[in-house]
Amino acid sequence: MSEEPDEGLPLRERKKRATRQRISDIATGLFVERGFDAVTVAEVARVSGVSAMTVFNYFPRKEDLFLDRIPEAVGLFAAAVRERTADETPLAALHRLALQLLDRRHPLSGVGETFLPFWRTVIASPALRARAREGVEEVERALATALGEAGVPDPPLLAALTVAAYRTVYVTSACRLLAGDPVQEVARDHRMRLESAFGALERMVP
Repeated sequence: MSEEPDEGLPLRERKKRATRQRISDIATGLFVERGFDAVTVAEVARVSGVSAMTVFNYFPRKEDLFLDRIPEAVGLFAAAVRERTADETPLAALHRLALQLLDRRHPLSGVGETFLPFWRTVIASPALRARAREGVEEVERALATALGEAGVPDPPLLAALTVAAYRTVYVTSACRLLAGDPVQEVARDHRMRLESAFGALERMVP
């Protein structure tokens, strides 16, 4: 999914995006401070100055308040394939996306100095862990659809392999950061493992 700048959107859409982000930011702060299970949607709504119905209009499930980047991940991976250049293979486009996320220290990259409270909150909550697994499956399904449109042989298999490889590199880096390893060292190894993973995938696909 190409990130559409707010400046190019109608005022109504910009306001909706701002409201969604504000609600998510407030919810994230509460969840990190007190734990996901200890905070209710009603409390998030009250602190945000909106109704519980408004919260659910933006976030269908409580878990989505915290894991609010799942739709972004779904869109980014599918769009990397659909919007690739004419001389770029789907895997090359996905490889490029993975490196771009790392270079930007994007939350979806798994490497960053400020992500530790997020991961600790997810680890402590069975509900968030379950929703995160569902999110990975959503990315895989969307990627399989995009790969099928691109004419890739056996798109569900390639999507599953690609997502599994990316998830493995992500989780390894997150675990190392939680263990206290230096960010720059983890980032360097993360890049090497991405190169190795996509190299292996590209050798498998004609």
